Amino acid sequence: MAGKQIEIETKDGKAKAGLFRPSAKARAGVILYMDAFGPRPALDEMAERLAGNGYAVLVPDLFYRNAPYGPFDAKTAFTAEETKTKLMALVTGTTQEMTIRDSAAFLDAFAAEGIDGPIGVVGYCMGGARALNAAASYADRIVAAASFHGGNLASDAPDSPHRKAASIEARLYIGVAGIDRSFPPEQSARLAEALRVAEVDHVIENYVGVGHGWCVKDHGVYDEAGAERHWKRLTTFFAETLG
Repeated sequence: MAGKQIEIETKDGKAKAGLFRPSAKARAGVILYMDAFGPRPALDEMAERLAGNGYAVLVPDLFYRNAPYGPFDAKTAFTAEETKTKLMALVTGTTQEMTIRDSAAFLDAFAAEGIDGPIGVVGYCMGGARALNAAASYADRIVAAASFHGGNLASDAPDSPHRKAASIEARLYIGVAGIDRSFPPEQSARLAEALRVAEVDHVIENYVGVGHGWCVKDHGVYDEAGAERHWKRLTTFFAETLG
């Protein structure tokens, strides 16, 4: 796999992104929406693994408006008050609407790099909701969307993804941490009902016994068995939807 850094011109500036290609021609493009700790080697490794399955994978910096920032240690960043404050400012200062707007440029970046074919998205933590909102906003381009330990997927907020269920044409896979304060059972039920009513093809799967962040290797609650189960689900999901 070949990886490189690119700059993507958005309506609000220039976003840096990692682009990882398979050794052969990419059969599809995938946007990986980051978790709250930003682009870093752990996410690059995940993108490389996806690229090994034949996809061109884009990992954009969603916090580019506030660059430079960090780096953050995923194991300690939310336990140390100073870094927690900085992280929360980045997360709350980068709205869903900003990422939805940016996603048009992210999608166009594939064409600019000579990558055609269907597009899938996957998001982790804060990226989960952004992946679902992207699928709702660009239904003519995104055919598959996955979320793992995504927070606030069916909250009371006006930009909560479940409110846009009727606009989603992509197939969805949602992997939920067994215990996750950012996505409690009542939200899971609300999301399931919204997707059912909108007749969205979806699966919501509960990963019992793992915590929020279990998929990402540098996270304090990383769970190898759970992460490998996530990889099996994700690669099967993309094989069925993207080819």
